[in-house]
Amino acid sequence: MRPEVLLLSAEHGGNRIPARWAHLFASRAARAALAGHRGSDPGSLAFARFLARSLGAPLVATTTSRLLVEVNRSPGHPRLWSEWTRDLDPDDRRAILAAHYEPHRRAVEDGVRAALARAASVLHLSVHSFVPVLDGVARTTEVGLLYDPARGPERRFCTDLAAALRVLGPELRVHRNRPYRGAADGLTTWLRRRFPAGRYLGVELELRQDLLAAPATRRRLEAVVRGALGQTLGR
Repeated sequence: MRPEVLLLSAEHGGNRIPARWAHLFASRAARAALAGHRGSDPGSLAFARFLARSLGAPLVATTTSRLLVEVNRSPGHPRLWSEWTRDLDPDDRRAILAAHYEPHRRAVEDGVRAALARAASVLHLSVHSFVPVLDGVARTTEVGLLYDPARGPERRFCTDLAAALRVLGPELRVHRNRPYRGAADGLTTWLRRRFPAGRYLGVELELRQDLLAAPATRRRLEAVVRGALGQTLGR
């Protein structure tokens, strides 16, 4: 089964902190965290925009830092709030959720519903990036496809997409459900509880940041991923 509609999202597109909450991030430690990989997924938004343009697909993105609130975590998750926001009073946390968490998640869910109103199935591709070394451990994955292996359509789509990526980019190390587990908490996991497996395919595309940082490898990655997606989607 090939999904008929493609919807893109970027949950970690920037490290912006709204002026109302800037005082929370005035310390040297907070500024360093914002500038590093905890503040955003560098390169992910530009890559998502490239795919949206080249494949003619809508994109829902946020540039508010995950250190204010993590839109890729479910309500109640222990990592929804960072150390700079977890001790805010309940009214402040509700204000942040209303202004910077709920709108993005609602927009993605509305996009899925709109797609399913006109098509049998939708692929929601959530675009992320990850650091090449974490806690001193080098990550061999260069392109990761995260999905729920218990959902057959997602598993089959990612198997086909991984095969296409390896043909078009034989130099790339493409792995499924690495460097993270696709069934772990995230926006796609939350949406899987709202839409049936045969109609909603939620996949996270994880790209290693060193490949996105260098213009030559980024252009190569763009060509390979766009081509493989086009083939797998039948476009």
